Amino acid sequence: MSRVGRVERGTKETKVVVEIDLDGTGRVDVSTGVGFFDHMLDQLGKHGSFDLTVQTDGDLHIDSHHTIEDTSIALGQAFKQALGDKRGIRRFADASIPLDESLAQVTVDLSGRPYLVHSEPEGMAPMIGREYDTTMTRHIFESFVANAEVALHIHVPYGRNAHHIVEAQFKALARALRYASELDPRVHGIPSTKGAL
Repeated sequence: MSRVGRVERGTKETKVVVEIDLDGTGRVDVSTGVGFFDHMLDQLGKHGSFDLTVQTDGDLHIDSHHTIEDTSIALGQAFKQALGDKRGIRRFADASIPLDESLAQVTVDLSGRPYLVHSEPEGMAPMIGREYDTTMTRHIFESFVANAEVALHIHVPYGRNAHHIVEAQFKALARALRYASELDPRVHGIPSTKGAL
């Protein structure tokens, strides 16, 4: 059974192609024009053991918002597509990942119902480098959740360095999505008493 999702999204602001293989080995080829965002997508593929290809051409002459947002929308759509009917998956998972002084805790339910709870330490630096507005982190997850149709809780109880705080979240998300989307030999059919997710 192939669990691959491929989405092409085109607007007046961006052109995005995302392909994800949930049963990959962590091979990643990403290019959005936003260096730090590429670095985060790299974490997602590598630590999720997903094969992930992302190619985005966006209106970076304005700023990085549309590029990051539309890529996140397409990523969520591709992830949902790759899950198929979710037959045999674990469905629930969590991961706690430290990165030096920062800790990220992520819990996910591949429920078919989008919901995000997200908290970070207050007083984070507003920018990472010159292109990445740190308020975009929550928006990335909002866009992903709305299109992947998953419930996602992310909590960073402490951290000091903005780079570490954001990167820890992507690493923990990668692991939680990996575990939740894995096929469990003990699960037969759809893992829900409703019979559908």
